Amino acid sequence: MLKQEINELLTQTGPGTPMGALFRQYWLPALLAEELPEPGSPPVRVKLLSERMIAFRDDDGNYGLMDEFCAHRGVSMWFGKNEGNGLRCAYHGWKYDVTGQCIDVPSEPAESGFCEKVKLTSYPLVKVGDILWAYMGDPESQPPLPEWEFAVVPPEQTFTSKRWQESNWLQALEGGIDSSHVSWLHSGGLKNDPLFKGAKGNEYNLNDMRPFFEVVDADGGLFIGARRNAEEGHYYWRITPWVMPAFTMVPPRGDHPVHGHFWVPIDDENCWVFTFDYHPVRALTPDEVQAMKDGHGVHNEYEPGSFRPLQNKDNDYLMDREAQKRGDTFSGVKGIAMQDASLQESMGPIVDRTKERLVSTDTGIIKARQKLRRAAEALRDHGTTPPGVDPAHHQIRSVAIVLPEDQPFIEGSREDLRVRPGVRQTSV
Repeated sequence: MLKQEINELLTQTGPGTPMGALFRQYWLPALLAEELPEPGSPPVRVKLLSERMIAFRDDDGNYGLMDEFCAHRGVSMWFGKNEGNGLRCAYHGWKYDVTGQCIDVPSEPAESGFCEKVKLTSYPLVKVGDILWAYMGDPESQPPLPEWEFAVVPPEQTFTSKRWQESNWLQALEGGIDSSHVSWLHSGGLKNDPLFKGAKGNEYNLNDMRPFFEVVDADGGLFIGARRNAEEGHYYWRITPWVMPAFTMVPPRGDHPVHGHFWVPIDDENCWVFTFDYHPVRALTPDEVQAMKDGHGVHNEYEPGSFRPLQNKDNDYLMDREAQKRGDTFSGVKGIAMQDASLQESMGPIVDRTKERLVSTDTGIIKARQKLRRAAEALRDHGTTPPGVDPAHHQIRSVAIVLPEDQPFIEGSREDLRVRPGVRQTSV
């Protein structure tokens, strides 16, 4: 059970809120690079942390992220014309460069200097890997660029998608660090999904439905270990890293690509889920990439022309009771990503945590909430930089491993939890 005021602190991320200030310390995924594929591309609407913005790319290839609305009469710049070195408002022709600086007001004499006095709020937008990252905090505190392994391996080794989820970011994140539901909700996927099936670890998942959880503090967040029985004298450990505030990486299965998520607030009732798959030492195969595009693994299908999932609350997630009855899927919802999203959205836009009844398998969730709260309060009260800002905290991997039953998971997997270039993931 969580007090209402703590629930509000953790879930509210708009301007002026403690958690909003926390998120503004980090480089956040804002768009897929494919949304602005070339210089002069049409502008794209972006909403993050309850701020409505426009992203565009000028003719020189520079990226810009600025307030959506023209300073003149508040018209959306989404209608604007991308020309030369800036974006021109469709209403009266005011033009802005990628920094938000107004560079032309056709109705005013150039010698008046009026343009120099007009500037829209703007944020840095940079490409790392196949994501465009935004930094929305104090320019004086701008951290180094992200160094997540999935974003810096060669392009042929990585794939990223994104989807709109109609729930608060925190209940989505909490699903990402809850390994206990896998044996139930995703049991069908462990047997049939082309990006999951065939791994020895799946047998351990399905044979032991009562995992024991152990949580270890990490510089950037937590390592959450879920322990299941393996062969005599051994345990199977699935170790999920959570790096503050919103990065999770799913423990690997066999030689399948490793996947994970960023859970980025759009506003208090919606979030973007950026989902990546990558392999540390080899290119993704054409079959693997096609499976990701087809919505397998932790990806999903879409409503045409959008990032909204094809399965959504308006169509009851295309739930199939017969498939549920047959055991093809435990919940009747197709696909691992939408099995998670459907249940997280079913909680309502912001779940009432004052009514929940947590158990031992929720230890990771409890510890994450505590760490988020402490970090937000330390930033608010003392200006303390939160964990996860330092790129050194990005140098982590998830792990699936079998260890002797008397060996703590953090000791048996310490090296495996670090990025080691040229060395494959530790997986079962």
